[in-house]
Amino acid sequence: MCVDATQPVPAGLTRRGVLVGAAVLAGTMTASGTAAAASGAGAGGAGTGAGDLVIRGGTLLDPATGHVTEDAVVVIRRGTVTAVGRARSVRVPDGLPVLDADGRWVLPGLTDAHTHLGTTAEARAALRCGVTSARSGSTSFYQDIALRELARHSPGLAPRLRAVGVFVTPDLGDTVLADPDLTPLARSKDGVRSAEALRRVVDVNAARGADVIKTRVNERAGLPDQDPLAQVYSREQLSETVAAARRHGKGVLCHSYSEKGCHDAVTAGVRSLEHGVFVGERTLHEMRRRDTCFTPTLTAIAELADDPDPVLAERGRTFLPVLKRAVRAAYELGVPLAAGTDSSGGTVDPVGREVELMHAAGLPALDALRTATTGAARLLGLDRTAGRLARGYAGDAILLDGDPLADLSLLRAPVRVVRAGVLV
Repeated sequence: MCVDATQPVPAGLTRRGVLVGAAVLAGTMTASGTAAAASGAGAGGAGTGAGDLVIRGGTLLDPATGHVTEDAVVVIRRGTVTAVGRARSVRVPDGLPVLDADGRWVLPGLTDAHTHLGTTAEARAALRCGVTSARSGSTSFYQDIALRELARHSPGLAPRLRAVGVFVTPDLGDTVLADPDLTPLARSKDGVRSAEALRRVVDVNAARGADVIKTRVNERAGLPDQDPLAQVYSREQLSETVAAARRHGKGVLCHSYSEKGCHDAVTAGVRSLEHGVFVGERTLHEMRRRDTCFTPTLTAIAELADDPDPVLAERGRTFLPVLKRAVRAAYELGVPLAAGTDSSGGTVDPVGREVELMHAAGLPALDALRTATTGAARLLGLDRTAGRLARGYAGDAILLDGDPLADLSLLRAPVRVVRAGVLV
């Protein structure tokens, strides 16, 4: 059946009406009965709840340069770093609260470039893991957009978030109930496959305030009845989605597994390849040429090996060594890499474990750390905001009990977390 998806999305429906519902589901509705999600227009700025703080006495590591500063001071005013350096060279304004970091290492907050955060509880759990910036991997009802706005207004409650909204996928399932402008797609026997339907889902996401668009080229690895090597969209369909996203000034991330699927996605112009277990050398060369980022989500693949379902456990055992080799090959070719956990279902995995797995795949410790700091920040368009503790950057920090370059496992459980100058 042909679906008329050519009419413009009526943004008056209501960005507010739709997103208030998303805020209720995410748990971000305020006590006054209004939703932060419905009032914001984007993810920029330090946020109204940003704080002042001085972090004093620790050993500061800059992932961008690898430089280590002993007895460091970081001054944060209204959520932004205003001064940083050795204690004797930094003037500390009077009256600011002080966090004593003596004996600890100080790093910028971490970035999880692929995580499914749908509730305030999940957002707080991510913060406790040291994740101060993140990119959504999609939600069923725009909850990530609600959480993004919560993070703007109350940075101590949620990571800075790049929201995806709903997934561009052949079968939207119950997600068609998320938005009156998606429900006409339920009449299509073929699902979201035509050029008009693909554009419609992108346009609706853009109208609701999504920062980036997510699609897929393969089925899921985490469902035993699906074949993750089966391709669900052609290169032409992926190109249609990318073109629609670009008309809104947005990039596309693409769920992928097979080599052909990966190659079709990259040549269609996606901004980042997610999972990508069987990505081959020709595609990696193309990614390097196009500056396409690779977000392998090693954590999610490793966890499959421990699944009680024998099909999933076998996939995990088979896929993980293949993916590690792909990560190593990508690193050696100079393909940009970003750390993402693919956390979902109420469980939030520490992005520090993803950094450890990057290291186990062959990256030196500092370069593995960069995948969750400067590298991931660049992918999210936050390379002048996150990933470093330098003047003008966000006042996001984690404190560790030792040198992470000597023991990357320390990243799994920071002893203190600071988000925009607010102690979490």
